[in-house]
Amino acid sequence: MDRVVQVAQLVHVPAHSAGSGAEAVGQLAWLVEKFKEWTFPTADLPEMAIDRDVLLTNVMLYWLTGTGGSAAQFYYENMHAQGRHTQPAVTPTGVAVFAQDLPIRRYAQRGNTITHWSEFDRGGHFAALEAPDLLTADIRAFFRTLR
Repeated sequence: MDRVVQVAQLVHVPAHSAGSGAEAVGQLAWLVEKFKEWTFPTADLPEMAIDRDVLLTNVMLYWLTGTGGSAAQFYYENMHAQGRHTQPAVTPTGVAVFAQDLPIRRYAQRGNTITHWSEFDRGGHFAALEAPDLLTADIRAFFRTLR
């Protein structure tokens, strides 16, 4: 099964229930599992990939603001938007692909005008937490081309 479809299926169920105060423990478990599985390299324990305090702070922000479901909804909607983009948007788009992240080129090209593409051998889905140096340098490089 296509990895993108697997991710969409994983996101679908929690998108409708995660985020409520009554579901705090369930949301914590779901997000910790995502941090464990989507970091690079996949760690035996989530806190081996991301500092425990950073992980708990991230989960707490979703829980306190009730935004876990809306954050996950992005993935669900993108997976069901097939055929919506007949022509790419004209806005210049930069894409950074980190190790073991989804093979996104075919999806990114469908609706965007890609002017900057980078691939990295470290970092994962949570690049801002895993490889902030690479992500920051890449964002700067992309925006330099737009000056």
